[in-house]
Amino acid sequence: QVQLVESGGGLVQAGGSLRLSCAASGRTFSSYDMVWFRQAPGKEREFVAGIRRNGLSTYYTDSVKGRFIISRDNAKNTVYLQMNSLKPEDTAVYYCATREGPVLTNWGRASSYDYWGQGTQVAVSS
Repeated sequence: QVQLVESGGGLVQAGGSLRLSCAASGRTFSSYDMVWFRQAPGKEREFVAGIRRNGLSTYYTDSVKGRFIISRDNAKNTVYLQMNSLKPEDTAVYYCATREGPVLTNWGRASSYDYWGQGTQVAVSS
């Protein structure tokens, strides 16, 4: 069992930055690939970014490439999402998630993940 707790959300103006954190407990954090998803009102949950267990490979949805950076600190059992040049369309609840076993091919399928945090709200004003 893995417990995930997100933090760092808030209200920011367009063009600003936020750093989200996701603290994990319960099992060996370094054994898990980690992802961030987001869900805006009335929309499906959307993959944002993923990172391999060793931190050497990262993946992003096209809309955040060049603006967001996913990273992790396995010594602190934490994964981060640095969000820069924020846009109003980035407004959503952001979730971190993971699964038992490696992510094989499709990082973007929400049903593939076994453990989810409670989410943190990000609101970007224009």
